[in-house]
Amino acid sequence: LLPAMAGEMPGKPLVIGHRGASAQLPEHTLAAYARAIDDGADYIEPDLVATRDGVLVARHENEIGGTTDVAQRPEFAERKRTQVIDGETVEGWFTEDFTLAELKTLRVRERVPGLRGTAHDGRHEIATLDEIIALASEQAACTGRTVGLIPEIKHPSHFQQIGLPMEHRLLEVLAAHAYTREAPVVIQSFEQANLRALRGHLGPSHPNIRLLQLLEVPDRQPGDALAAGDPTRYADLMTPAGLRDIAGYAEIIGPWTRLLMPLSEDGTLGTPTPLAADARAAGLEIWPYTFRPENHFLPPALREGDDPGTRSDAGSVEEIRAYLALGIGGFFTDDP
Repeated sequence: LLPAMAGEMPGKPLVIGHRGASAQLPEHTLAAYARAIDDGADYIEPDLVATRDGVLVARHENEIGGTTDVAQRPEFAERKRTQVIDGETVEGWFTEDFTLAELKTLRVRERVPGLRGTAHDGRHEIATLDEIIALASEQAACTGRTVGLIPEIKHPSHFQQIGLPMEHRLLEVLAAHAYTREAPVVIQSFEQANLRALRGHLGPSHPNIRLLQLLEVPDRQPGDALAAGDPTRYADLMTPAGLRDIAGYAEIIGPWTRLLMPLSEDGTLGTPTPLAADARAAGLEIWPYTFRPENHFLPPALREGDDPGTRSDAGSVEEIRAYLALGIGGFFTDDP
């Protein structure tokens, strides 16, 4: 096992507040992060995108039409546009077209209102990375418990192509806060090139920072491979050779849960794939994503009733325990 970071117990699987406690409060808000910390999360996860003036803010995507009230704001109607991101055509409003001051006038909305309701819509601002670090520092001082940060750099090739690269800015923000110069930090990405570059930059001078390679549907391509015309797919990253390559620049993989244990035809969890064993053989830790308590996200056999929005707490715990049995070192959850 890799040495435990500050605040971690060796052998104790880590609970990661996925976008905060996003099953309870709108994701990526300071309230959701505070709730995750209060509920015992070992890490909180901000997805990072950039504003027009280069500030890092927490949003699941740079398209914010579905997670803010921007579509109801006539002063920003002309900002709606269409662009290609990682090979997909996306229409909406994008953080890179707004200054931070403009984004701060917006209010956050629930991303999946059909499952989680809209009771908290309009109550929260978009949070900056600086504000999230300040919150973690304050909570650590109050509780005496160190909480790690696990930021994800979203669409790194896209932001590099438009002149708003986030990697150097992320390191600058982390270095600017006393808390993140000491607390455990894990930087994650679905792309490889930026993680390789970060590994070369970090060296041994940042012992509190580790790197995590995210993995998704095997047939898809990382954004950097797509931009370079490289045929590499996530399936290639999940072979024994691909995992050994990842271990050359990252300490952890973050696979989608079903890559470790797919569903059977009867709606139960099926036979584990070789991925967990192959990753451990390569010296990598395994932190899968994402466990969510609503029926919609659970294996059919673990649901409670037929309503997609109904929580099945017992089913969610059963699912998590099945993955813990694979020897994972931590896991992302919407409900810490």
